[in-house]
Amino acid sequence: MVTLEFYPHRGGIAVYAAEMANAASRLGYDVEVWAPALPANIPERSWPFRIRRLPIDGSHGLRNQWTIARELGSASADLQDAILYIPEPGPLLSLLVLQFLDTLPGGRLVVTLHGSEILKLGMRPLATWSTRRLLRRAEAIGVVSNHTRQLFEEFFPGLSPKIVVTPGALRSDFHSNGSRAPVPPDKGDKIVILTVARLHPRKGQIEVIEALKALPAADRSRIEYWLVGGHSKERYDEALNAAGAGAGFPIKFLGDVADEDLSRTYARADIFAMTSVPHKLSVEGYGLAYLEAGAHGLPVVAHAIGGVPEAVRDGGSGLLVRPGDRTGLTAAFARLIGDSTLRKKLGDAGRALATCRTWSDNASALFGPPPQHPPS
Repeated sequence: MVTLEFYPHRGGIAVYAAEMANAASRLGYDVEVWAPALPANIPERSWPFRIRRLPIDGSHGLRNQWTIARELGSASADLQDAILYIPEPGPLLSLLVLQFLDTLPGGRLVVTLHGSEILKLGMRPLATWSTRRLLRRAEAIGVVSNHTRQLFEEFFPGLSPKIVVTPGALRSDFHSNGSRAPVPPDKGDKIVILTVARLHPRKGQIEVIEALKALPAADRSRIEYWLVGGHSKERYDEALNAAGAGAGFPIKFLGDVADEDLSRTYARADIFAMTSVPHKLSVEGYGLAYLEAGAHGLPVVAHAIGGVPEAVRDGGSGLLVRPGDRTGLTAAFARLIGDSTLRKKLGDAGRALATCRTWSDNASALFGPPPQHPPS
């Protein structure tokens, strides 16, 4: 596996990469992950696979792309009998170059696409042609949702037989963290609405604030809005602060919260909200945060966009609203704020939905069984 997004990087793709490596290892594959160098102050975790840290910083810059291309090219002979797995778009760009230098590693090529990269590659003619040429060599093309599959087939027709739908699942350490930590409430009688996502316009935190501001004063007096996440883009944190001015309810920015502490935050919440919106060429391919919220028994309020309806069942595990329908979004929050029975019903359904897929299912579907070697 070659990935630019890996521990200590936070985010859904980093989780996806680590969990797929874990799952492949559990299946019996001999797994080696190539990932960016660790910062000097962060020790390496213990992994059930080998990890090789490359002299790159995790960005998509040309220097990193060239370093990955050079490392793959020099290891080409050693990878003839391997599966080369590319779980995210960063290293895919390096392969697009290597295929024209006749140094692309042999063996089995498997890639996973999450959504946004399909748009970015599919809307540029040269990139589209180069990507199609590369993916003809792939043994399997994983996509994280049926929505992503449809998007891929729109831009890259003719490759459908290679597609395998491998959506996200709960982190393998989720149960050890506890699905509903017995934490004494410290929020009084307030109903806490929680978003767990990086501070980015695509994640729609402003849409949540504006919808909550439109609630009747009696409802606003009953709620708090908590935001977990950092790495603000496009000065979005400033826009959030401006939107929250005079909201009539507390808005708390909790910053990044470590995975091992996140369960306690979920346990204090009553409703999960992540109202992703279209933003440039970025889409919500699926959304692991919805599964984790559901596993904690939280009903979800979200926009019906991208692959979100596959992670949140409208009327089942949450309430979905069309992007731009602010009246409908306010009404969804009002329903859940005023109906504890509905909150519990949707939350219970979210628990069931969150556990219906495992990472081992994904790894088996994408890689198949490991080869059986005769005893030495």
